[in-house]
Amino acid sequence: MVDERKDEVYGTPQKYDPAFKGPIYNRGCTDTICCVFLLLAIVGYVAVGIIAWTHGDPRKVIYPTDSRGEFCGQKGTKNANKPYLFYFNIVKCASPLVLLEFQCPTPQICVEKCPNRYLTYLNAHKSQDFEYYKEFCVPGFKNNKGVAEVLRDGDCPAVLTPSKPLAQRCFPAIHTHKGVLMVGNETTYEDGLGARKNVTELVEGAKKANGVLEARQLAMRIFEDYTVSWYWIVIGLVIAMVISLLFIVLLRFLAGIMVWVMIVMVILVLGYGIFHCYMEYARLRGEAGSDISLVDLGFQTDLRVYLHLRQTWMAFMIILSILEVIIILLLIFLRKRILIAIALIKEASRAVGYVMCSLLYPLVTFFLLCLCIAYWASTAIFLSTSNEAVYKIFSDTACSVAGKTCNPETFPSSNESRLCPGAYCQFAFYGGESNYHRALLGLQIFNVFMFFWLANFVLALGQVTLAGAFASYYWALNKPDDLPAFPLFSAFGRALRYHTGSLAFGALILAIVQIIRVMLEYLDQRLKAAENKFAKFLMTCLKCCFWCLEKFIKFLNRNAYIMIAIYGTNFCTSARNAFFLLMRNIIRVAVLDKVTDFLFLLGKLLIVGSVGILAFFFFTHRIRIVQDTAPPLNYYWVPILTVIIGSYLIAHGFFSVYGMCVDTLFLCFCEDLERNDGSQERPYFMSPELRDILLKGSAEEGKRADVEE
Repeated sequence: MVDERKDEVYGTPQKYDPAFKGPIYNRGCTDTICCVFLLLAIVGYVAVGIIAWTHGDPRKVIYPTDSRGEFCGQKGTKNANKPYLFYFNIVKCASPLVLLEFQCPTPQICVEKCPNRYLTYLNAHKSQDFEYYKEFCVPGFKNNKGVAEVLRDGDCPAVLTPSKPLAQRCFPAIHTHKGVLMVGNETTYEDGLGARKNVTELVEGAKKANGVLEARQLAMRIFEDYTVSWYWIVIGLVIAMVISLLFIVLLRFLAGIMVWVMIVMVILVLGYGIFHCYMEYARLRGEAGSDISLVDLGFQTDLRVYLHLRQTWMAFMIILSILEVIIILLLIFLRKRILIAIALIKEASRAVGYVMCSLLYPLVTFFLLCLCIAYWASTAIFLSTSNEAVYKIFSDTACSVAGKTCNPETFPSSNESRLCPGAYCQFAFYGGESNYHRALLGLQIFNVFMFFWLANFVLALGQVTLAGAFASYYWALNKPDDLPAFPLFSAFGRALRYHTGSLAFGALILAIVQIIRVMLEYLDQRLKAAENKFAKFLMTCLKCCFWCLEKFIKFLNRNAYIMIAIYGTNFCTSARNAFFLLMRNIIRVAVLDKVTDFLFLLGKLLIVGSVGILAFFFFTHRIRIVQDTAPPLNYYWVPILTVIIGSYLIAHGFFSVYGMCVDTLFLCFCEDLERNDGSQERPYFMSPELRDILLKGSAEEGKRADVEE
């Protein structure tokens, strides 16, 4: 009765068809309208890229610009030999105006080198140091004004302080000497008119200014770490690739043994992690400063500081212990289902063995995704830098025309200059008032949307291709004799020739949900400062709902693509048939699908954990490879995290082939049970080993479900 009610609700099971031998070859094009829309969207995307590349200039993001909007240190400009940006009054960079306009309200010029001595204009303008001082005045400055006039007009800085370049910008060289804050060797300084002041004011202003670019400083240090450690990072990723490939090859011949070895190794790796955290926790007992809490310490850019706290290692130990307990409990309760999942993995190993080139297909997906990412990133940069230089009036005193746009060439003789004698026309930001500049936000949103659509299309193409190849294996009655020649290339050709529209349709639905999630994240960031609790609650609910919706659509798309690869139906029909087929076999889905996903996750964790531990010991100088040792680094977590993330992506690429193979074989298995009965007239296409274990496990689960009913 239960099965009959399921059949009524979730469609009619497939009937026996003696002509059905696997993926249908005589098929037609599906969802052609969506295919046309995709081609038109790509043409529009290319047009947007051409427009952006015509108007954009990425140098605006990378290189500093002076008060006239001219680049510092760029070939072909008059500042080609002046690579550094010098601020007349660095203290003003701590003004809130910096956050609004992204520009310090002080004159800025390009210089050959940062000042290396302490000088004031008052002392230098009639001394032999004046020639040196003039290097930091506006270009073309002539000493034909009084001191007050020069400082009022902003022709020269009031004071020079020893500075060091950071991200091609000159910042005061701040340090401490016997507990006293100093700039250079001075604890006091004179302003432009000779008044003696404490250097703390200058230091505090400089520290605030440095805080504005703290993120850039962190990025520069991380970049330095990459430049000296990239060689070892590549070696670590190659090791991860070799281990992943070796694991997959062994899984082909020793699937059962390898799965149990994988389970035991994951437990041992986590156990060693718990032991190591405890030893570090015990070692820090009694050490000065190790009992400071993470909350009291706050955020530190140098993450090594946290490793000197006992609380850090206690947190790591608790997290690893929880993971260990969860995995052990899952293994205890899922031990019978794991045996069934191992049988499915064995069958998947045989399928991969007969279609070995499928292991290389993730490289095709990776290459296409890199193209999508590169085009999206370059277009985004060119769009964001396609604005024109906008100049505004700045003034240290109250001025009615402050903030208005101006022309630096004509400003000295303009009415605004006479209304505000102390004001100056300075480069503010890149913008514009044309229709193109007003449409930039919409073009950026279109750029992100097209990236999601094309990236999802590339992933969908890979899933359909692999599903078609593995379905050809399953529906070959005499394996491997009935397996067609070049099943992977045949499946790839069918997907592009007949089902580009269906793939675009599924990718479009997913892209729409993803762009909505991006917009919700943007709105959430904008509303963080608001105290409206209802708005925050509503935003949280929306984010959660769309996250769940994205996961469901990915699951539905994946199975729809398998049905497309087998039957050649359109996207909606394939999605409906796949969903109904899974619901008619919901018990088997619970038994097999998630258990195999869990086992593959353990395999990824084993590879990532092994390579991560090796990288940790190497980059912290605890082991050496031959005679070489790790290079000195600002943050050793940078290469370690890179190796860990890269190793996971590599392992995921290899295991994704197995995952797609298991999902395809599982759907084919469910179809096989509905079409055939195992008799000589209607034999099963599944292997005898798979049939014995799956049918036995399914029967036990079915009896359990009947008892519960």
